[in-house]
Amino acid sequence: MTLKVISENRSFGGVQAVYAHRSEVCDCDMTFGAYLPPQANDGPVPVLWYLSGLTCTHENAMTKGGFQEHAARHGVAVIFPDTSPRGDGVADDEAYDLGQGAGFYVNATRAPWAGHFQMYDYVLSELRSLALDALPLEDCHGITGHSMGGHGAITMALRNPDAFTSLSAFAPIAHPANSDWGRKQLGAYLGDDESAWALHDSVLLMQQNGWKGDLLVDQGMSDNFLDLLMPEALASVMAKRRQAGEIRLQAGYDHSYFFVNSFAGDHAAWHAERLMRPHAGRH
Repeated sequence: MTLKVISENRSFGGVQAVYAHRSEVCDCDMTFGAYLPPQANDGPVPVLWYLSGLTCTHENAMTKGGFQEHAARHGVAVIFPDTSPRGDGVADDEAYDLGQGAGFYVNATRAPWAGHFQMYDYVLSELRSLALDALPLEDCHGITGHSMGGHGAITMALRNPDAFTSLSAFAPIAHPANSDWGRKQLGAYLGDDESAWALHDSVLLMQQNGWKGDLLVDQGMSDNFLDLLMPEALASVMAKRRQAGEIRLQAGYDHSYFFVNSFAGDHAAWHAERLMRPHAGRH
């Protein structure tokens, strides 16, 4: 599997690149962004995965999230995957919250989605392996994301604690099995058996598995989607489990990239501290 360079731009002493490749998992061409800090010139660096939200491509957080400056300061790479398979022949829906741009980081099992919408395996296995082979990255990973991507980040980490050293999220869809942002999509992609949905629900996974370390969640209190995101459900189950971590309720902040950009530095530093610890997650 080879990478096609779409663009490369100097940024804070490092390089912000965009690559395309053929995905066997999603059976289509995929595009992703990768920021390599200046420290990558001297050898492999730890990597932070950023999963984006509904309607986004790889580009939104790459251009609006403000991660490059912080990643360069801490010597951490950032990978920005797309949110779904795309292209001719890939199923789609007229609604913004289903289909292309709305993969929900699951492996779809129902028609017409199953043929391409395998975003869980794509991010966790295929793109991870490709990035490690092609780029100067250590096999030492943190994961974060916003909204739908926050859901993806938490669920992937809780199900695969050996794959990730650090975990955070921005305004995650915390309890999709009990939210209109989730029930529609999980039903469409996975069918009516809600036991399959539980594998993609942060609240239910936290209740069952917990997280091996601590986690950081930021949530804007002027977020128009608070009732759909359900941060209180995640906070409640963390308290019951006595799970180490922090859910920070940020007064006046909404759901936009202005919110993400405002706290990107905190999250980059959070991950860097944990990824840089001696032998942290290194294989």
